[in-house]
Amino acid sequence: MKKLNSLLIGILVIILCLTFTAFRLEKKSGAAGSEIVTIYNWGDYIDPSLLKEFEKEYGYKVIYETFDSNEAMITKIQQGGTAYDIAIPSEYMIQKMMKQDLLLKLDHSKIKGLENIDPRFLDIDFDASNQYSVPYFWGTLGIIYNDKFIKEKDMQHWDDLWRPDLKNNVMLIDGAREVMGLALNSDGNSLNSKKESELIKASAKLTNLTGNVKAIVADEIKMYMINEESAAAVSFSGEASEMLDKNEHLHYVIPEEGSNLWFDNIVIPKTAKNTKGAYDFINFMLKPENAAKNAEYIGYSTPNKKAIDLLPKDITEDEQFYPDEETMKNLEVYEDLGSNYLEVYNDRFLEFKMYRN
Repeated sequence: MKKLNSLLIGILVIILCLTFTAFRLEKKSGAAGSEIVTIYNWGDYIDPSLLKEFEKEYGYKVIYETFDSNEAMITKIQQGGTAYDIAIPSEYMIQKMMKQDLLLKLDHSKIKGLENIDPRFLDIDFDASNQYSVPYFWGTLGIIYNDKFIKEKDMQHWDDLWRPDLKNNVMLIDGAREVMGLALNSDGNSLNSKKESELIKASAKLTNLTGNVKAIVADEIKMYMINEESAAAVSFSGEASEMLDKNEHLHYVIPEEGSNLWFDNIVIPKTAKNTKGAYDFINFMLKPENAAKNAEYIGYSTPNKKAIDLLPKDITEDEQFYPDEETMKNLEVYEDLGSNYLEVYNDRFLEFKMYRN
């Protein structure tokens, strides 16, 4: 019996040793859940040095994955294959994720620095009282044009994209909400319209734009415009900022008849494994010096009012990217249209792209 007990004790010791060794190896390789913060973000949407600083300051290992659309992001989170601790979706997608119970309700007692955020960007309809999200960046949709080919007075409105002299000389961002939205705005309608007559009119108007459209692309717009391969393009303000930095002949315009005001916010998916790490990351990004560094690197507008004081004046006083109150009044936030109307927008946009071909 003693031999049997000794054998069992020996086996138990071996199991404990193997378990401890496996844990140490897992921790050393950064695979232990509490030691990792897994972040799901848009491509090239954070200063890489900040991730290294975050790792150093808090002792975590960051796993950083990227997506190229809100739809791709939510699909992967719905599938649940990867337990993301942090995701950074846009406002209308946050609404959708809230409805589908995909997000953790934030414990504001664990968040430090929310008071640094400009009140204009808090408590917005898509997330009242910021119960589920913390502002990350904001910006607009507008027109980039090259003054070698287009005079300033000739590119101030959405309708200017239809100018006959711009044949095969306009780049469009590959997004149904953006392209349908600009057509709706050009006629004074809401970019969240659900009126059939307005959607039909917008589609017909886009058909008349096809001759001017050189390409419908995403990130490639930057290269085309910087290299002066197109006279005008429609894209987001942050992308525009990067283009303007690299070509002095480029300018960015927010059409006065209206456009999209967008927000990308930090959320914690319900499947997160490291909620402490998630809150640590939120608090790290709310620090003014980190928000300022990130804004200067990315080129998008920061909602962190204390960070603005740390940025160069030529950035914060540029109304192309920090528009005045009058311009802000004409901007709309994308609403969650629901699956039926989202399908309508997508179908009409697809028809537009097919008609071009």
